[in-house]
Amino acid sequence: MKFFTNYGILEGMASSPQLQDRPRVLVVGGGYVGLYVALKLQKKIANAGGIVTVVDPLPYMTYQPFLPEVAGGNIEARHAVVSHRKHLKQTELIQGRVTSIDHANRTAVVAPADGGANFEVPYFDVVVAAGAITRTFPIKGLADKGIGLKTIEEAVALRNGVLERIETGSLMTDPVERARALTFVVVGGGFAGIECITEMEDLARAAVKNNPRVKQEEVRFVLVEAMGRIMPEVTESQAQWVVEHLRSRGIEVLLNTSLDNAEGSLKLINLPDKTPAQEFESDTLVWTAGVQANPMIRSTDFPLEPRGRVRVLPDLRIAGDEGIIDNAWAAGDIAAVPDLTGNGLPDGTCVPNAQHALRQAKRLAKNLWASRWDKPLTDYKHKNLGAVAGFGEWKGVANLKVVGRIGLKGPLAWLAHRGYHGLAMPTVERKLRVIFGWILSFFVGRDTTQLMDLDNPRGAFVAAATPAPKPAAAPAAPPADASAGKPAAEAGKPANKEAVSAESK
Repeated sequence: MKFFTNYGILEGMASSPQLQDRPRVLVVGGGYVGLYVALKLQKKIANAGGIVTVVDPLPYMTYQPFLPEVAGGNIEARHAVVSHRKHLKQTELIQGRVTSIDHANRTAVVAPADGGANFEVPYFDVVVAAGAITRTFPIKGLADKGIGLKTIEEAVALRNGVLERIETGSLMTDPVERARALTFVVVGGGFAGIECITEMEDLARAAVKNNPRVKQEEVRFVLVEAMGRIMPEVTESQAQWVVEHLRSRGIEVLLNTSLDNAEGSLKLINLPDKTPAQEFESDTLVWTAGVQANPMIRSTDFPLEPRGRVRVLPDLRIAGDEGIIDNAWAAGDIAAVPDLTGNGLPDGTCVPNAQHALRQAKRLAKNLWASRWDKPLTDYKHKNLGAVAGFGEWKGVANLKVVGRIGLKGPLAWLAHRGYHGLAMPTVERKLRVIFGWILSFFVGRDTTQLMDLDNPRGAFVAAATPAPKPAAAPAAPPADASAGKPAAEAGKPANKEAVSAESK
């Protein structure tokens, strides 16, 4: 067995794929941080004789602020993702999941996406950028009935699900089944939840206009939020305006309310006394009530803070009580990055959002490269530019902090939302696809076409390729009476001479 100290590949392992034999910067995760770190470093590291390796179970990065618009049919799903293979030409890509990291020995264990045997990947530097996953609570029935909004697949499923329920519900005659099909519930009143329910409501309104069998007043949207207000990223007055706006569109906003049980019908309770609130049935339950650091970080030898995020210094190096851990970096939602502006979370760390993740990635790449040449590192510091949110076409809210504080509502806020995220979308190619898609929709309208059977694409072929069962054979007819149909005179005659002879004896 040949082992390249601190870098390269492990040879002699039958299950190991053929990897680059060069000093490696291992990037764990290909989301905001992973994509930008690789983009900024791939050429420099390659020219220096090394290789950047990105490990992610998906072959693309998802721009999550666009997921509500994908769910609402305003953005084509593929335009909201960025292909790793297309844009990381000088990066080694491994489609799989890092299950553990042994930094003391500079190795990571990777589980390939195809379900093959795990293998080890040695490295020189590691960048932990595995992001966050949906945070849930032990609520009965939630795992079976709910869906999140963290992936492009979930957004596409929501879009098709809303359209399918409206179309199917329009044919239902049972009032209970019809009400269940046409009721849509979103749990969580943060940015993701508000944008999700408003985009879904906009999509449903457009679908109802095209379906004469459904009336708009039959479609019910319910927002459930455990706190006493929504959208903590905007001012109190703006949050109150958003609630009024939602209710003006017929969306029920239930504050200080929590989902208690999702088995069968949805059971809601009041907070904080936990008394029963409402109970009703719904086929669509969307969970957007928070995120948590990717649990893979627990399978490492890196120091963690109470919320399960890896501890880092302002320069984005991982550090614990015993000091800085050499050649280990982290950023994004999985890292507790100190907010030097003082405007972060109550614990003094940066808010987990795309605005910080993109900028942290660029700073991390610069600092990692500087560390190779023993140059001074720069702390990450970014003043929040504010927040923008879209609530469907020509509707939104914005809290801008460019020059003082500027609060926007309605069409101007919606334009600010699209302008900011259109420019923030990674790569020029993806920016153009998204922007030209918006322009096209302005002239031809929202696409409300439902795609069927995406979860079973082979269904039609299997049905065609499976021989139809042969029809069952008709039951045999009972034997006919020999005398049936004969004249009465002949009915009593013997059938033959032998019979006559027998009668005469």
